[in-house]
Amino acid sequence: MTDFIELFSSERYGIKMNTKNPVYKRMILKLSGEALAGDKKQGLCIDTVTEICKVVKKCHDAGVEIGIVVGGGNYWRGRSAGISDKITADHIGMLATMMNALAVANVLEALGCEVRVQSAISMMEFAEPCIRQKALNHFKKDRIIVFGCGTGNPSFSTDSAAALRASELNADIMLKATMVDGVYDKDPLIFDDAVKYETMKVKDILVGGLRVLDGTAAAMCVESKIPIIVFNLHDPENIFRAVTGENIGTKVE
Repeated sequence: MTDFIELFSSERYGIKMNTKNPVYKRMILKLSGEALAGDKKQGLCIDTVTEICKVVKKCHDAGVEIGIVVGGGNYWRGRSAGISDKITADHIGMLATMMNALAVANVLEALGCEVRVQSAISMMEFAEPCIRQKALNHFKKDRIIVFGCGTGNPSFSTDSAAALRASELNADIMLKATMVDGVYDKDPLIFDDAVKYETMKVKDILVGGLRVLDGTAAAMCVESKIPIIVFNLHDPENIFRAVTGENIGTKVE
């Protein structure tokens, strides 16, 4: 019977079976604010957000439990905004991430997903507080969680927030969606001879000074033994390719 199925599902009969299944059960997806702006470069491009969310839903429908951490760079870049007090600049940036979190959640809900927004800063009218047990219960109830306000503390990046959520929720993988297709030995947007890494160790990032993720995020992933895949979000389908084990971007272990 098995031979019969294999025979008549072969490509020579024009029948292609979908063999793509997730290799990761639970993931944390880090979305940069810039990615949500699309070609507009700032603010929100709802068409871009929708295309990203369609693939997130595809992953969810395939059985992946999903937490999403969003950045806020499409609204606010504290380092270049002229604010003299860094702590105040970081607080403003946290608010920017919450605007993105609400937008992403709204689009996912419009696509038919059940979603909860959690905030690391108290915003009871907008979102739940970040409580680990509530988040784990949401996963059990087949809900997607969108996290806003980073870690809730200034001086910590949203990469650190993604690593923290991945650690405390026992994620199998952290996906970092960026504007380049992996990790290079130098900036590929500036240097034509930049070399891409297929795989690398976290220590290589720290020692080599590569600006892929900050030291705090790297340390948390090392401690929790959570691998990271850095990939290009220009094609949102890369999210699904990553969770089904395709060799895309750079895998950091």
